[in-house]
Amino acid sequence: MNNHALLLLRNWALSVLPVLLLTGCSTVPVTGRHELNFVSSDQEMALGLSSFDQLKKDTPINHDPSINTLVQSVGKRIAAVASKDLPGAQWEFVVFDSKEANAFCLPGGKVGVYAGILPITKTDAGLATVLGHEIGHAVAHHGASRMSQEELTQAVGQALDSSVSASDPRVRSMVSAAYGLGAKVGVELPYSRSQESEADHIGLIYMARAGYDPNEAVAFWQRFADFNQQQGGNATPTFLRTHPVDAVRINQLQQWLPEAQAEYAKSGAR
Repeated sequence: MNNHALLLLRNWALSVLPVLLLTGCSTVPVTGRHELNFVSSDQEMALGLSSFDQLKKDTPINHDPSINTLVQSVGKRIAAVASKDLPGAQWEFVVFDSKEANAFCLPGGKVGVYAGILPITKTDAGLATVLGHEIGHAVAHHGASRMSQEELTQAVGQALDSSVSASDPRVRSMVSAAYGLGAKVGVELPYSRSQESEADHIGLIYMARAGYDPNEAVAFWQRFADFNQQQGGNATPTFLRTHPVDAVRINQLQQWLPEAQAEYAKSGAR
């Protein structure tokens, strides 16, 4: 990139700083981290409720009594400890009849579990690990924060494009490409990975408070890592991933275990 383009990017960065200082922030429960958030709780919840209703129409639902009893039981225990951090949540737990090894929690407490994750969770505590993580995303308002970040990134991109609109077309193209790549690799993907780690942390604390042994979270992620390897692994470079690699997640959980074990002891489940 030439000196002109570098100067434009530097001036853009300096102009953005005041905007960042004035942006709305919220505090994440458990971790205490401050995060960007322009979206109101009511707006976020409305989006979550409508999306969940649509998913239930579009995706087959599993009605196996034993599976649903398990998910309802574990889910309600996690929800009971998370509710103080997500006031007004309309908790609902639905098992979707899919082989996908995944789960999710939409704003407002709408939790979906794909049946394909259950052979990997194996135990109540394994399922509590998954549900704690997903509920952690909702409690931390990660979805709203992601939307806020995207809005800010788009606004800054538009401002940057306007500032170079009269420049040499080659300079404008280089600046636009550099901004797009920088925003993706330098902001969006690291932010996604940090949110996943934060949800792991919150979920670990919630499962412990609900009376599930937090050591089982490490055991679950070890099983999930084995599952990923059996599926062929993931060759995507770490800096291009939306999630931390399994080894990193396991290491982080082990670091948080003393805090979680203290919460587990308070739960009286020992």
